[in-house]
Amino acid sequence: MSSLMDTMNPHHSGTLRQHARILIASLVGTAVEFYDFYIYATAAALVIGPLFFPAQSAAARTLLAFMTFGLAFFARPVGAVVFGHFGDRVGRKSTLVASLLLMGGSTLAIAFLPTYTSAGAIAPLLLCLLRFGQGFGLGGEWGGASLLAVENAPPGWAARFGAAPQLGAPVGFLFANGLFLILSLALTPAAFASWGWRIPFLASAVLVGVGLWVRMNISETPVFRAALAAAPPPRVPLGALLRHHSGAVLAGTAGVVTCFAIFYLATTFALSFATTRLGYPIERFLAVQLIANFALAAGIVVAGIWADRTSPARVLALGAGLTMVIGLGFGSGLGSGSVVMVVLTLAAALFAMGLAYGPVGAWLPTLFPAPVRYSGISIAFNCGGIAGGALAPFAASWLALVGGVAYVGLFLTLAGAVTLAGVVLARPALTPRAAA
Repeated sequence: MSSLMDTMNPHHSGTLRQHARILIASLVGTAVEFYDFYIYATAAALVIGPLFFPAQSAAARTLLAFMTFGLAFFARPVGAVVFGHFGDRVGRKSTLVASLLLMGGSTLAIAFLPTYTSAGAIAPLLLCLLRFGQGFGLGGEWGGASLLAVENAPPGWAARFGAAPQLGAPVGFLFANGLFLILSLALTPAAFASWGWRIPFLASAVLVGVGLWVRMNISETPVFRAALAAAPPPRVPLGALLRHHSGAVLAGTAGVVTCFAIFYLATTFALSFATTRLGYPIERFLAVQLIANFALAAGIVVAGIWADRTSPARVLALGAGLTMVIGLGFGSGLGSGSVVMVVLTLAAALFAMGLAYGPVGAWLPTLFPAPVRYSGISIAFNCGGIAGGALAPFAASWLALVGGVAYVGLFLTLAGAVTLAGVVLARPALTPRAAA
């Protein structure tokens, strides 16, 4: 593994300042993306259903809101193909800037959407269009940010550098959750439902501006430059990827299912279920999730350090196994009626997610050679998002309806098993320059 990581990082003589700039660019960019994505997830749990699907029953509104949430996950593989094509042919940096612009623009536009009351059926149609834009942009974001970090990492630091984009998830969640918590405390429920929910979407413009400024001041990765100097890039990276590395795509897809399933069950589904079915006040449960979020950050940091000392695959497998166990008690803990038990349940789940999510940035790139790596890891990551993220809130809501809250965690147990299978079946590329 160490020799593979070393070959992934030629010319790693960058200064400490250059490395710091790369890590900040990776973290800030994905933090912006996850902030944008999660503010919609929170809005879907709280207000999207009544505002855009008022004619439906309460249960139907919740399911429809989660369907619009899931739509972006189906757009993500499409974005992964498009941005992966340019990331492998043109470069990591410029592709990352374009993905951030699309994601940020779609998020900002949601702030100005009319609701069903004022625009009728066109309102949910526009909402779905912008959700597709969000997912399309995010489809090219994570892969490029991970390669920016890993392909610039010094020897023996690939997993720790690769964990920097993953830290964007808890950071973005912290800003999104914190802002919604402030709004829920400062505004009446009527004011929040009327106009307050738009503020986080408007605020995204500031964060996107910061992300763009950081990314415009970085250079291309040495791995991409070396690959370009050695041979022209594939004319159609997707074709080369599917011809020679389809097995790696399937294994990589399975390998990321767990982290998506945990995140969106512990955040989006839990918030919706707790505030509608369990009777928790919105501000109290947002505070609970804010506390549990620190366990996610801790898990990512631990995973990055541990993966460099052992291997990313081993830590990822451990995170998947732990998820299978936690899934058996997740629903009961969530529905226990004890705030302390809920905090512990969510914190345990998110810590397990950190162990599964932290090493992914270093693990996935080992499955693909440099000429198709952006496409490979982006497609695998975002296809895994469909199975683990898009289905998670919907499946959990259905399980809670037909079997009760105790059955909700079974989705996590299944997701952990899928990820464990992906890690076991994965066959890392012998060298990053393997035939593409």
